[in-house]
Amino acid sequence: MAVKLRLRRMGKKRQPIYKVVAADVRSPRDGKFIEAIGLYNPKTDPATINIDEERALYWLGVGAQPTTTVKNLLSKSGITLKQNLLKKGASEEEVNAALEAWQNKREAQIVAALEKKVQKAEPAVEEKVEEKAEVTPEETVEEVKTENTEADATGTDSEEEKSEEGKE
Repeated sequence: MAVKLRLRRMGKKRQPIYKVVAADVRSPRDGKFIEAIGLYNPKTDPATINIDEERALYWLGVGAQPTTTVKNLLSKSGITLKQNLLKKGASEEEVNAALEAWQNKREAQIVAALEKKVQKAEPAVEEKVEEKAEVTPEETVEEVKTENTEADATGTDSEEEKSEEGKE
């Protein structure tokens, strides 16, 4: 029996949550599976990946083939690194040291990405704050009055007038 590690879609419309499962190749995507080994939620920022490392290593060890997406998830969670190190015959101490170094590097990348996001957002926020700080309440009231008089002059009806006409 050929086994694949793949995603099983769950959740609601436009709110997908995926289970990482070990399933027979012939079974449908959301059908029968052998074992659920994790969860993946792409809607959170950053995406949530919870995979049982021990069971994933077991299934990879007995020959289960991960799909490309699951392979990427296993890589992001460090499971493929651990599998490769164990395959090469590294000791537990070496594996733990390599995983810790990898984890530190990964956290630094995440922090850098978040800082970049914040820097991109800051100029836009500052511009909006400056625009609002320059406008006084009196100017806003005058703008609204001029817009209303222009709408009356052009003959366009406001939303309230249209809804009243529809009721009659």
